[in-house]
Amino acid sequence: MAKDSKGKVAAEVPEQYGDVVQRLEEVVGRLEGGSLSLEDSLKAFEEGIKLVRRGEQLLNAAEARIEELLREDGGDVAVPLQAGVKPPAMPSVSESAPASRGSQRTPKSPPPPEDDVPF
Repeated sequence: MAKDSKGKVAAEVPEQYGDVVQRLEEVVGRLEGGSLSLEDSLKAFEEGIKLVRRGEQLLNAAEARIEELLREDGGDVAVPLQAGVKPPAMPSVSESAPASRGSQRTPKSPPPPEDDVPF
């Protein structure tokens, strides 16, 4: 096992994303159990942070590989989502598909001219 900077045996961080998620679930379960001492809770929290960071590294590497493959195939390159920014709305079926023969769309009437507003 690897040792940390203080010479203590440190838990190894898994290399596979699925293993990282599984281990993180175990850590969260221990923390939520409420039976850990403060010191053990801090150690578990520290391990959880390391696992989250490793998971992010693995996901970022996978995203970079996907973008590389898309560029190689001449396809569109994925644009990363930003927190708090909504993606553009996709047109609904009624907006994008032409009306079928059986149904006719009734055109909307134009708004009344501004000078005809009743008061």
